[in-house]
Amino acid sequence: MKSLVKAGCLAAIAQACLAFAPAHAATSLLDTVKQRGVLNCGTDNAAPGFGYLNTKTGEMEGLDVDLCRAVAAAVLGDAKKVKFVTVTDKSRFNAVQTNQVDVVFAHTTVKPARESAITVDFLPIYFYDGNAVMVKGNKFKSVKELKGGTICTTQGSATEQTLSGYFKAQGWGNTTKVLTFENLEKLFAAMDSGRCIGMSTDRSALTSWRANAPKPDDYYILPESLDKSPFAGFVVANDSRWRNALRWVTYALFQAEESKIGSADVAKAAASEDPFVRKFLGVDGSFGPDFGLPADFVSKAITQVGNFGEIYERNLGPKTPNRVDRKGTLNAPWTEGGALYSPPWI
Repeated sequence: MKSLVKAGCLAAIAQACLAFAPAHAATSLLDTVKQRGVLNCGTDNAAPGFGYLNTKTGEMEGLDVDLCRAVAAAVLGDAKKVKFVTVTDKSRFNAVQTNQVDVVFAHTTVKPARESAITVDFLPIYFYDGNAVMVKGNKFKSVKELKGGTICTTQGSATEQTLSGYFKAQGWGNTTKVLTFENLEKLFAAMDSGRCIGMSTDRSALTSWRANAPKPDDYYILPESLDKSPFAGFVVANDSRWRNALRWVTYALFQAEESKIGSADVAKAAASEDPFVRKFLGVDGSFGPDFGLPADFVSKAITQVGNFGEIYERNLGPKTPNRVDRKGTLNAPWTEGGALYSPPWI
């Protein structure tokens, strides 16, 4: 009888341990994407400079779009093996949770409630921004002058909460209204037609929309920043293999810029005798297999898409209509006084 009791106790303990053990056997999204052979990447299609469908070329373009391509190059070896799935501020989190997309890069602000309540995992911050307000004409010089009007923003965005908090802080009560729209295109049209006194979203988006307008001088971005908005991509929570792989793909783009390894320099850099560079590019040793990625995942991403500096200049640099300057801002590399920073690769 004692043996039976002892055996029963041991069995109960074993079952309890299994109940609390992590599900290592579960398939990671990393395996799913590699088997599928295509990355489903969620991004906007109406945000110039970030995620935008160019109607002249029929191609997707922008910083967020290029981050999707860099992930495809690193994971699948080909930046073209990506399917862009349009998401809005309202739909982007649901798209990840319901497996419509594998990752989202869509000018999304990192906030604690989004990792705790919505249950997503954020990747490294790649852009630092803040909410602002743009108005038509030059009648207003400050957000404080908009009391009693209607301000437009996008549905499901953090800007809704930011505006609500700002109104309360100013003691405006219910005198100032917020009108929401599905995307930035409809938002701009609403302000342009006079349905609202101004439009509020990330300052970078306002800058891009103003620059791309037929008459940019008709619009004025008010000087105040209503909050801080650090952007990051995100994936479904609790899939550490997928999250870690994409985290270090993003860091690789930062490190390549810091190390001055651009898309045209990879072959020359790979021939270097510097052991750090050779391992970073997957020539002698590699971090790739540790993350379930090819040995040359960094080389593939940089060669096909560019380092982060190239990506930024191509989409937001001074030669583009969007023109969001990095110099002297947090969006510069840390070596130039900014906040973009990769942990060491040694």
